[in-house]
Amino acid sequence: MITFDEVGIMLDEIAEEIPEDFYRELNGGIILLPDIKMHPESKRPEDLYILGEYHNDRKGYGGLGRYIAIYYGSFIRVYANLPREQQRETLRNVLIHEFTHHLESLAGEEGLAIKDAVELEQYRQKFIKP
Repeated sequence: MITFDEVGIMLDEIAEEIPEDFYRELNGGIILLPDIKMHPESKRPEDLYILGEYHNDRKGYGGLGRYIAIYYGSFIRVYANLPREQQRETLRNVLIHEFTHHLESLAGEEGLAIKDAVELEQYRQKFIKP
């Protein structure tokens, strides 16, 4: 199984590939946390893992600023059995997804947030009895 440190190294390598402009106002950077994080609307145990999150806690409101959190525990729960290169590609996709939230936040856009909400609604619909 890929270790926390190995995922950290992968994440650093992927982060170096991202254009410098994408980091504008991302004052908290990218952090890798050991946590397993479940979505609060998960209908079944171990159903909706949160792999990463973009945080936009505005200064002056007690927040920590803008940062991306990646959850190692969730990542391993979902992707531990993938070959290493597929894990890297999946990690890249998660990081790019969170950077997209960041860039849209800077631009006052919500396209990806809307797409995420639609996908969550589709998930909810699976559990509605006819």
